[in-house]
Amino acid sequence: MPEPDSTTPGTPPIRQLDPRSLRGLAHPLRIRLLSTLRHHGPATASQLAERLGESSGATSYHLRQLASYGFVEDAPERGKGRERWWQAVHQGTSWDASLFDEEDAETRGAVNVFMHEIATIHGQELSTWIGTMRDWPAEWVKNADLSDFTLRLGPRQVRELGERLHELINGYRDVEPDDDAAKVRLHLHAFPQADDRKDR
Repeated sequence: MPEPDSTTPGTPPIRQLDPRSLRGLAHPLRIRLLSTLRHHGPATASQLAERLGESSGATSYHLRQLASYGFVEDAPERGKGRERWWQAVHQGTSWDASLFDEEDAETRGAVNVFMHEIATIHGQELSTWIGTMRDWPAEWVKNADLSDFTLRLGPRQVRELGERLHELINGYRDVEPDDDAAKVRLHLHAFPQADDRKDR
């Protein structure tokens, strides 16, 4: 997974995961809570519970756990009522490839939980778009993209491609949006597949 350089102009604040913070994040509800705060802004435990179909007790507990690992914090400009408002500390996460080689079984399990949950969220977002795209103006439907490509590359080239794509995408963060702009989600997946050829 390419690691964004958060010092590059246009790149949002990124949290670099280590074994401890990854284990703290690797719970399906915590991942969904953090994703929701990043995409929709500050919210209370009750608001998040309603959005995610969970109990406010569960969201409150897992928000406190996320705070203890430095993923979320109080939203001071919102915290004037009785309920506590939360906001994400960073806008993205990344990790070093060495986490895949961890000998600790708990860390390896955390990697699997995290990756599977992110893949599930991506699938749900895409399914939501497909199910609701007729509600959008025709220009959005015509210009949205659902593509896949197959290339023959080595690991170094995959990393280089990912870094170049990240740089291109981050370059659009500073572009003045059109009058009809909306929040747009981009998913990038790059992974090897077994070759069906018999001579390998």
